[in-house]
Amino acid sequence: MSDLILDGSKIRHYPERIRAWVNGERIAPVTVDMALYPRNKCNFNCNYCYADLQTNQGPGLDRRSIADFLKDAAEIGVKGVSLVSDGESSHHPYFKYAIVFGHMLGLDMAVGTNGFTVTKSMSEAILPHLTYLRINISAGEEMRYAEIMGVKPEWFGRVVKNITDMVETKRERNLSCTIGMQMVLQPEYADQIIPLTELALALGVDYLIIKHCSDDEFGTLGVDYEGYEPLMDGLKTAEAMSNETTRIAVKWSKIGDKGKRSYHRCYGPPFHIQLSGTGLVAPCGMLFNDRYKADYHIGNIAEERFKDIWQSKRYWDVMKKLAGPGFDAMTMCGSLCLQHSHNALLDQHAKGDIDLLDGDPGPLPPHGSFL
Repeated sequence: MSDLILDGSKIRHYPERIRAWVNGERIAPVTVDMALYPRNKCNFNCNYCYADLQTNQGPGLDRRSIADFLKDAAEIGVKGVSLVSDGESSHHPYFKYAIVFGHMLGLDMAVGTNGFTVTKSMSEAILPHLTYLRINISAGEEMRYAEIMGVKPEWFGRVVKNITDMVETKRERNLSCTIGMQMVLQPEYADQIIPLTELALALGVDYLIIKHCSDDEFGTLGVDYEGYEPLMDGLKTAEAMSNETTRIAVKWSKIGDKGKRSYHRCYGPPFHIQLSGTGLVAPCGMLFNDRYKADYHIGNIAEERFKDIWQSKRYWDVMKKLAGPGFDAMTMCGSLCLQHSHNALLDQHAKGDIDLLDGDPGPLPPHGSFL
């Protein structure tokens, strides 16, 4: 796990795509984050959920749309597809199918889930086909879990049992899939940093990552970014508890940025794009809301093929708009988005402050298909 990049971007490991992007050529995204269901199909009600701000509802994707998308993604050169977008994909009737079929096509597949329905039999079916499986869990104690995740207290025990079975299945079958846990940290959850760290160590997962909470440009979730500063000692204590089995990692870069950006342009979406569980193709989840439809919604994979959307004038017009003077990421978008780390590097490259094409980036790191 020491080689796993859990904070930052792997974009410099794709110099051929950076070079093509610099030359104004059309490139396939390295990574696509997507969901099979939208937010309204999720059984959890986490009080930090950004998807609640997206007001993007629908029935979810059918089998044909899923299969066509995965075939198109493989054909145009997408490397990794992660089921980590706005909805909880593990409830979808074609959840297992999507993972197995995508892997069969040569795509690296990954999952972010609340873990409630990923039982032992499901783990046994999907883990051999995944690069990583990450459980979103923001508390290490039953009652606080129920409060923060918006569920019944007894659901905590069920999720912990499912994680136990995941780890056991991986070890018994000697699988390469990384099993991780993720805490979305708001300052008011500080009391759960150490209990969750202790839980991760007890379960023997590969890692626990502790990350910031994103907010929209209006501050709707009310994230207190100044409130992270007093938590630094506790976060350092948690990291120091890492052992040979489980790595505890904090996303220091984003927590340290305090919700602020160092750049005005959004360059990341051509490399890393996001799809809603409704099938909506947009640059990122922060732009799923209907109020962005006229300017930033590109198409829908439930209605047309992804490769046709990707090749369309609309797709590249939206990408150019985000990278142009008419868009200001500092004032027109939410905080610390999906492409934040990519944007920071690409912005420095565009300004000539760094050269992402200078030198050999070295071998592709673990999880290299997921930027």
